[in-house]
Amino acid sequence: MPNWTRLTEAQIRKAEAEGKLRGLEGEGKPLPYRPGDALIDPGDAVGFRIMAEAGALPQEIALKVALDAARTEWQAATGAEDKKRLMSKIADLQTRYEIARDARRRFLR
Repeated sequence: MPNWTRLTEAQIRKAEAEGKLRGLEGEGKPLPYRPGDALIDPGDAVGFRIMAEAGALPQEIALKVALDAARTEWQAATGAEDKKRLMSKIADLQTRYEIARDARRRFLR
């Protein structure tokens, strides 16, 4: 077992023994249904959830939201000029999203 895992387990056991894991919000309730979490690394999912609950939104997630909105807007567009403008916006957002995602992955290695 890697040292990080042992340290984490030790901290969890210590918190349990001290009763610090009792009376927490949501205790005894089922975990929220988050199907999107199955598509990403469990560690990333936890980190994103913690940031979301704290009101912080990582750049990667903000770009993904903007990218999804631009794609929806492109699908609804009817004019050739609008579609061209939106395709350019989508390409820009996709590039920025990939850069942010790669930066996070490099940072976490």
